[in-house]
This record gives sequence, C-alpha cells and structure tokens, in this order.
Amino acid sequence: MMKARRNARSRQTLGVVLLAALTLASTGGWADTPKFPGADWETVPTAQQSPACQDALSRARGQLESGATTALVAARDGRILFSYGPIATASIVESVRKSILAMMYGRHVADGTIDLDATLGALGIDDIGGLLPIEKTARVRDLLSSRSAVYHPAANAGDDLSTAPIRGSQQPGSYFLYNNWGFNAAGTVFEQATGRGIYEAFATDIAAPLHLQDFQPGRHVRGRFGDKTRSSHPPYHFFLSTRDMARIGYLMLEHGQWEGTQVIAADWVTTITTPITTSADMHPRKTAAYGLGYGDLWWTFAEPPGSPLEGAFMAWGVHGQYILVAPKRNMVIAHKRLVAPSANGPVLRVRKDDFLAAARILLDAPCP
Repeated sequence: MMKARRNARSRQTLGVVLLAALTLASTGGWADTPKFPGADWETVPTAQQSPACQDALSRARGQLESGATTALVAARDGRILFSYGPIATASIVESVRKSILAMMYGRHVADGTIDLDATLGALGIDDIGGLLPIEKTARVRDLLSSRSAVYHPAANAGDDLSTAPIRGSQQPGSYFLYNNWGFNAAGTVFEQATGRGIYEAFATDIAAPLHLQDFQPGRHVRGRFGDKTRSSHPPYHFFLSTRDMARIGYLMLEHGQWEGTQVIAADWVTTITTPITTSADMHPRKTAAYGLGYGDLWWTFAEPPGSPLEGAFMAWGVHGQYILVAPKRNMVIAHKRLVAPSANGPVLRVRKDDFLAAARILLDAPCP
C-alpha cells in the first residue's frame, strides 16, 4: 500500500513538473537559459504554431511580398520562428558595417588598446588637403557617436555631408551629423591601434565564435572600395547572409555572450546601444524625422513602456539592410534587400517604416 502511494505521488509530481515545463516553453520562459544556434539554426516546427500564430506569420509574409524584401529571418529564443527568401545568400550590407565595427571596438577599449578620449591630432589622423586644427581635436568617441564635426569629404557617398555646416564652425562632440568620413576614420583608428585588419579581426573575434555559416573572408578584399582622391580613409563594407546577420543580432541580444563565452563585454553592449543623441537633436531635419536615437554606431528606439520595441536597437544600411534587436520580445529580426555593388541609377529599397511594419507583426505574433 505504501509503495503504491509513493508511486502515485511520484506520478503526480512528474505531472506537475511536465506541466510547468510546458507552460514555461509556451511563454518563452527559457530566456534565462538561452539556446544558441549550432552548425545551423533550429526552426520552430509548424506543429508548435497555433492558428493565431500561423495567421500572424501569414500576414507578415504578405507584407513582405508587397515590397522589395529579398530575405528576412526572425529568431525568438534562439530558434528561427519565420524566414523569407534566400537567407543563406551573402551580399553587401553597406552601413551595417558601422554597428559591427562598434562591437569590435569593445575588447580593445577594455584592455586600453583604444583610448576613446584620444584626439585625431594625437593619433596622427589626417586626410587629403589636411584637417583643420579644430577638427583634429575630435576624439575617437566623437567618431563613434557621429559627432566629430569633421566635414571633410568621405571616400564614399550615402551620408548627410551635403547639409553639413561650414567646416570648423562646430565644436567636436556638440553636433550630430550622419557623416561617412567619421565612420571610415573610426575604421582607420581601429586598424592603426590594434595592428589588425578589420576583416581579419572580425573573422577571429566574431565570425569564429558565432560559427557564421556563410562568411567568406576572401570575398572582403572587395569591401574597401571608394574614391581615394577624396579621402585616404576607405569604407569597410561587409558581405553577409541574412541568417548570419541574425547571429550577430543574437549576440547583442544576449549581452555579448555566446555559449558561455563573453565574446563582447556586456557593459560595452550596453554602452554602444544607449542613446547619446535623441531624434530631436539630429541634423538635418530629414534625419531627425526618422524618430530614432543614436548611440555608438547603433540606432536606438524611444518607445513607450509595453511597446514591443521598448529598449530595441538596430543596425541599418542603405536600400533596406537591418538587424533589429528587440529585448522585450527576446527576438532578433534580420532583413536584406539585395543590391549589387555595381548597380547604377535608382534601385528599389525597403524603407524603415515598411520594414518595421512587418517587424511589428512578427514581434507581436502569439507564437512559441
């Protein structure tokens, strides 16, 4: 009789444990023990998706099909919830490079290799025709926050230089202008201080520990294109797949930790994604109209409590390249618009608002 009672209690206890496990799994309660993709991403099985979940995913797909999206990956709790298009195809991602560089700065700031308060003059950073004395007082941290007040032409287009104030009229650190010269010079500072090429460092410091599936180091010799007659500081474009962009975002979601290894210091992740500039303090007016803030090479969101984008941040490249990190939903959404580097004339793009319309559907989807 006693043995039967013990067996009954054991079965009852096991049932409670299993019920709790199912409840935790269905509500995303495993966030404290994150799951990381291995050789490939795990996908949430369709059988685990409720009709309401499948309806939301169908609406997101319809939103994407109505635009120019090439590929998208939405990952929740370390598994792909939704994908669209050729997610394994690596192609140029343009200004997403800036957010990646900010990540790579972390370990070198921590060990003192890079001094964020060093000035361009002290580091010997100059350019064709020379920088002005006031421009040489800009600090490394001003390059990262897009507040350098250096309005020298950049080697590549795609910024707000045409609306810049007169050179020398602004104090470094005081005025936000999205300026490729500063972003490119930040790459020069990284390589000069560390003695390593950006792509070499990325391959060992980011790509290897994250097991990027489609990263090809040799392809990146083509990433340093630009007009060297305008500036001696070239850009550093990356060629990434959408599913590898999602891994990069997931590293940021997990505060720089990957499978128990702190790839990027958690406090550095916080630093670079904390807004320094609000949208109201941006120049020109069209950039302020984005409604986003800016940290250190990452765009930030100012959303009310309860919004799925509360505390979110994003890497953003021209034509529609996005890595959106949404801690409120424990989600990462990577988006690609494929445009050949040699494309001439107008090209289709996915605007921020169109991307976020699809992203909000996915963030609010009642899915596991």
